[in-house]
Amino acid sequence: MSSTDNELVDSYINSPEKQRMLYKRTLLIVSISQVFGGAGLAAGITVGALLAQQMMGTDAYAGLPAALFTLGSAGSAFLVGRLSQRYGRRIGLTAGFFTGGLGAIGVVIAAVLNNIFLLFLFLLIYGAGTATNLQSRYAGTDLARKNQRATAISIAMVSTTFGAFAGPNLVGVMGDFAKSIGIPILAGPFILSGTAFILAGIVILLMLRPDPFLLIKTMKTFHPEKNLDPEESSLAVDLPTNRRGITVGVTIMVITQMVMIAIMTMTPVHMEHHGHGLNAIGLVIGIHIGSMYLPSLITGVLVDRIGRTAMSIASGVTLLLAGVLAGIAPGESMISLLIALSLLGIGWNFGLISGTTQIVDSTEPSKRAKTQGTLDVFIALSGATGGAMSGMVMANTSYATLSLVGGFLSLLLIPVVIWSRSEK
Repeated sequence: MSSTDNELVDSYINSPEKQRMLYKRTLLIVSISQVFGGAGLAAGITVGALLAQQMMGTDAYAGLPAALFTLGSAGSAFLVGRLSQRYGRRIGLTAGFFTGGLGAIGVVIAAVLNNIFLLFLFLLIYGAGTATNLQSRYAGTDLARKNQRATAISIAMVSTTFGAFAGPNLVGVMGDFAKSIGIPILAGPFILSGTAFILAGIVILLMLRPDPFLLIKTMKTFHPEKNLDPEESSLAVDLPTNRRGITVGVTIMVITQMVMIAIMTMTPVHMEHHGHGLNAIGLVIGIHIGSMYLPSLITGVLVDRIGRTAMSIASGVTLLLAGVLAGIAPGESMISLLIALSLLGIGWNFGLISGTTQIVDSTEPSKRAKTQGTLDVFIALSGATGGAMSGMVMANTSYATLSLVGGFLSLLLIPVVIWSRSEK
């Protein structure tokens, strides 16, 4: 480190007040980027399956867009984690958002050319924005005390709500805009996605200074005798407990991601089959995505206060209710679908925040970003599996079967949590 870097670190080590101010500032910056990131994520999700259905002329592969961009997010999660570990959150997150933005622009080009191979390629690249938007939740925890971590995650995530709700509800507007300039209507939302992801990257690049992850890593490496905050205990953890915590955390997130992606992906296709228009589909998906993020502030407080275990079980039960309601609801009933997809988002929210918090609890700065990126690969792959299988299941059975299977699959969270509590 240079003498300037040492002076900067020393200034934070010796000033708990500066630590708290930087923690709050980091949360604000991450929250601003999440507004744009949420819009980029949600707009593409809303019409991805419909675009593939239109270009390929069959429902059987309508789940491929979700599978492809979640598969792309798997590789991106790994790379963003590695970049963040070495160069800090600012460089890692900026690279991911910019790549996702370029992928979204590429999807528009593929639609204009009606080239399915280009569509698949750019959907993979678009996945980088999805992965980065999800990994941003970790940035808020770098400077948080243990009893603040779930709340820090939730603050970053709740900001996504604003963009996530706006994105799907702008699909009609963006479709009209695209049509006016000679672009296929269903490609319009990807124009919004590309712009939003690039703006998110610019916010991180220009404002996330000093980098919170580099700061805490440097402090723990060169000043191990000092804690981040007088109330923070040592970050050293017992290795067996660490491994179990990581295993449980990632399993919770994998199951919730798979169930959520599978049901969410085929809902627009199911609604279209029952006569719902693009605006109605956008409303349902917008409320669903809002339900994924808006409860975060309450969820974070609950995870910190009543525990990771209780909220993990709550996730499984809520996802079960969502799957059962989606399965038995009449396809013509907007209200039933709105409630089911809202519950689906809330169950995912409970699982993601409780699982993420366990991952943060179980890692230390010297390996944290790299480990987080690697684990998000498994989460993305589970989403890719859910997305790919959802179209095939629905084409060969029904949306009801898909939803019910997903709901009952979520019950696997309960034995996982029970195992996590054993031998402690």
